Amino acid sequence: MLQEVSLGARSLADYTHVVGKDLVAEIRDLAASLAGKRVLHVNATAFGGGVAEILYTLVPLMNDIGLDAHWQVMLGRDEFFDVTKQIHNTLQGDPREISDADWATYERYNLLNAMGMDGEWDLIVIHDPQPAMIRREAPDLAGSWMWRCHIDVSTPNPSSLARLLPYVNQYDAAFFHIPEYVPPGLAETVDARIVPPAIDPLSPKNMAFSVDDAAFIAQQFGVDPDRPLLLQVSRFDPWKDPSGVIDAYRIVRREVPGVQLALVGSMASDDPEGWEFYNATVAHAEGDPEIKILSNLNNVGAIEVNAFQSLADVNIQKSLKEGFGLTVTESMWKGRPTIGGAVGGIVSQISDGETGFLVSSPQQCAERCIELLADPELGRRLGRNGKEHARRNFLTPRLLRDYVRLMADLAV
Repeated sequence: MLQEVSLGARSLADYTHVVGKDLVAEIRDLAASLAGKRVLHVNATAFGGGVAEILYTLVPLMNDIGLDAHWQVMLGRDEFFDVTKQIHNTLQGDPREISDADWATYERYNLLNAMGMDGEWDLIVIHDPQPAMIRREAPDLAGSWMWRCHIDVSTPNPSSLARLLPYVNQYDAAFFHIPEYVPPGLAETVDARIVPPAIDPLSPKNMAFSVDDAAFIAQQFGVDPDRPLLLQVSRFDPWKDPSGVIDAYRIVRREVPGVQLALVGSMASDDPEGWEFYNATVAHAEGDPEIKILSNLNNVGAIEVNAFQSLADVNIQKSLKEGFGLTVTESMWKGRPTIGGAVGGIVSQISDGETGFLVSSPQQCAERCIELLADPELGRRLGRNGKEHARRNFLTPRLLRDYVRLMADLAV
């Protein structure tokens, strides 16, 4: 049996003051004909990544509007997650080939998970490549199937895409973050939609935080709230380029001697490479006491991330590849100036010079940081624009509407 994730309650009405009455009413109207429909979300982990953060809010809100929604996590061992991390990397462009033996491991675990599923569902939503084959192995479990792609597949390794695409082409619908992620060869029978992810503005990670409270929490981790702080929140992953952020910080430090850097991440159960890149990041920092490298293993949770993002003078997400980058939206929602890598879904969030800055190198990142630290009014302007852009486009009720709209269109 797959592991059912226990969830708290959420009320759509609580979001009315944030997103407006019109959107809430639209969602209620769309959901009226779907009362009691059974929806199951399946992914690889219940913590440590953006998918899990989304589902902790989205699934309870689905229940609040009358659906019978559930979330289950697939079962796997290290050998499976080693392979799925390879699949993830190759779909994002890593040229290395995945062996037939590793693909066999992937298929074996998908079959085992499919055999462990039960119940009758109106819609099953499969998230990302890890469980993508389940649809083929258990097609009768649901009336409709949807695949949700959370990664950047704009320049995939052709070999990996060719192995995965036959599984995806069996789905009724698929959600992608931006048009460039819709892969060539996707079957015309798959209803492909462009649906960005979203953050929960009322969660502990994103709720309003006072400067004093943020400063108090950051101090517990050795940060001086009276000196400039650069921050990147992300997994320890080569695509997030933590070493490049350290290089940018070192350039900034030559111009702004008192600047500090915090790299805050989490160690996820489906990311076996995480420790390797965490250790590489620590090594690249070379013991600099002004670089704080923190994770959930240092008791950094949602509240602490909120504090760091709310306090930082510049929030950074200098990714080399990025499906979307929820941390970009989180920073923008807090009204802080944000710098992102000019890649993937980050480009749909940041309009360069309007809602933040886009960069393509450590040097460019450093130059923008220096500019923002020298001109606080510029940072405030970008922060205000970014917050409004996030409010209009990237909050959970909008994502809920897109799911319900699909269900109505599929006649679930």
